[in-house]
Amino acid sequence: MEEKILEILKNRKKPLTIYELNDLLGFKSSNELRELQNVLMTLEEKMDIHKSKKNRYLLFENSNFKKGRISIHKSGRFGFVITGEGNSDIRIDQSNFNGAIHNDVVAVEITKARDNEGRVIKILERENPDLVGEYIVKDGIGYVKMDNPRYKEYLIAPEDSKGAVEGHKVLVKRTKELLSGNFQGEVLKILGHKDDVGVDILSIVYEYGIPDTFSEEVISELETIPSNVELKDITGRRDLRNEVIFTIDGDDAKDFDDAVSIKKSDNGNYFLGVHIADVSHYVKEDSAIGKEAYERGTSVYLVDRVIPMLPHRLSNGICSLNEKVDRLTLSCDMEIDAKGKVVSYDIYTSVINSKKRMTYNNVNKILDKNEIPEGYEPFANDLMMMKELADLLRKNKVARGYLDFDIDEMKIIVDKEGEPIEIGKRESGSGEKLIEDFMIAANETIATHFHWLDDTPLVYRIHEKPDTKKIEQFIIFLNSLGYRVKGKSKDFNSKAMQEILKILQETEEWRVLGNMALRTMKKARYSPVNVGHFGLGSKYYTHFTSPIRRLPDLIVHREIKGLQAELGYKKNYSLDELTVYANHASLMEDRSVKCERAVEKYMSVKYMEGHIGEEYDAIISSISRDGIWVQLDNLIEGLIKISEIGNDYFEFDETIQIVKGRKSGKVYRIGEKIRVVVTDASKVDSEIDFAFVKKISKK
Repeated sequence: MEEKILEILKNRKKPLTIYELNDLLGFKSSNELRELQNVLMTLEEKMDIHKSKKNRYLLFENSNFKKGRISIHKSGRFGFVITGEGNSDIRIDQSNFNGAIHNDVVAVEITKARDNEGRVIKILERENPDLVGEYIVKDGIGYVKMDNPRYKEYLIAPEDSKGAVEGHKVLVKRTKELLSGNFQGEVLKILGHKDDVGVDILSIVYEYGIPDTFSEEVISELETIPSNVELKDITGRRDLRNEVIFTIDGDDAKDFDDAVSIKKSDNGNYFLGVHIADVSHYVKEDSAIGKEAYERGTSVYLVDRVIPMLPHRLSNGICSLNEKVDRLTLSCDMEIDAKGKVVSYDIYTSVINSKKRMTYNNVNKILDKNEIPEGYEPFANDLMMMKELADLLRKNKVARGYLDFDIDEMKIIVDKEGEPIEIGKRESGSGEKLIEDFMIAANETIATHFHWLDDTPLVYRIHEKPDTKKIEQFIIFLNSLGYRVKGKSKDFNSKAMQEILKILQETEEWRVLGNMALRTMKKARYSPVNVGHFGLGSKYYTHFTSPIRRLPDLIVHREIKGLQAELGYKKNYSLDELTVYANHASLMEDRSVKCERAVEKYMSVKYMEGHIGEEYDAIISSISRDGIWVQLDNLIEGLIKISEIGNDYFEFDETIQIVKGRKSGKVYRIGEKIRVVVTDASKVDSEIDFAFVKKISKK
């Protein structure tokens, strides 16, 4: 009956009385009416429906009340209830939390519709994650002060401390809510002393719920996996061990899951081979390793360590395409014409023997500087041919709508103790772009292959069109800076964004405006329902090329081998199964990205601790109610608090993203160059504070 009631209310625009619902349900007796009354009370208690003062019922989501998860600002002064309704997050002031804590699911009442502000009226679900904090003893009482300031302290009874002592960083779980409103907890694990090398980063890893060790069951199962390719595993595979195949990766890479090869035919077409480690041969879905790979979803790449999806014995060993050893692979051969289009392809299982472990640094010397490092002489011609092909592929991608944001990335160099000693921009040359182009070509080929198969769903990598409202706001903002951007947001496509990027890339403010353009885009995610990839201008796209570090790639490999009727693999997955996989993989990817950014931010703060009082050139990267965010040339970001801008009352204009002095009329805009001084760097809050020295540029 509950589902029928909800369906009726969903399809009716106006609220209904109990008698109107009774008639629509076709009930005739008084007993049925009483049962309806009880069900309505249950739905009301669960806040699926709302009863108005006039005793009429409507869906809760259609009322002046909303449900969502509250995210409290680290200052504790306010928060937002995220309802899942696009841009309709509801601001909640601290005085209206009504006992809610960070990440609780709450019901809220809209109190100011114009400003989208409200108050919490009920806590529907208490969030109880495992948290990380410092164990402190005061007046003989132990408690844990959380690293995340959004959470309260937990009192710890002696028997629940696991032997923790003052200064230990611990993983803790809430066990009880006390009448005083405080919480009691239990120490689950001691991570180490806060001053121990690496414990600070480990604390961030645990805060995001990322496991850093493998279970005994996984370790035991590793013993059954060979260290070298066995003869029986080669049977039935295409033997490519005599072909010129090699890997190209970063200087510090330890696992190699993709290798490439190239040839050219008499008619001028290129034959590109992309050979990917056959991880699925060793990692079965129902094995302990396979289940662990599912739970992790992805490898996490931090400044001073990698937390792998697969144990190192696999990721750096039998599954890694190491130089001059036999390895099992899945190959995608593509014939590509002079316009950069794939005209034919072949997908098959193979065995290779990589002839060279190349680095981007050395490949870039050949492609960008015409220098051939020692040991690369036999491969120089192949690399030059690859560069020719990569240029064609990129030209073809741009023609169809590929968006090249080319945003600078931060590179943090640490010493043996994990301390940051240098921060700058990550260099990228033709080698990096070449591999990116080849991997995209292979991913598109695999996705296209599956798209045209009957009744064979796939985990696609999708990127939806941006929200119209965000595009409108971005265009208004650019026009306020003096850039005349044309185009209708409703018909906005990747070609229109290309035109915007073309204008912005020629400006001095590109590194800031490019990031703003990127933020107008939706997040790419995994889904069995293909809607294309907006950013790549691609109709069909998947992830096939990194099964060592990404779960979806591993699933795609299993699907390919299932189609080829290889023993031990399902022919295909159901849509429901792939939906679960895709949603989980998207969540795990989001978790890893947040963890990586948190570590990067923490390391930036740690680095700047040694530079307080120093002056730097900077650019205004964003503006908010909190103040002016600035970015240094090495991409480190921090805040000039609005109270510290100057001797005036500065107001924030959200529409055109400026702050303006009420008396002086002085305006600060995104993209302005300024001179700043470092005033503070707090590892506790992961914040860097700056103050103005002077303006360098005027808008």
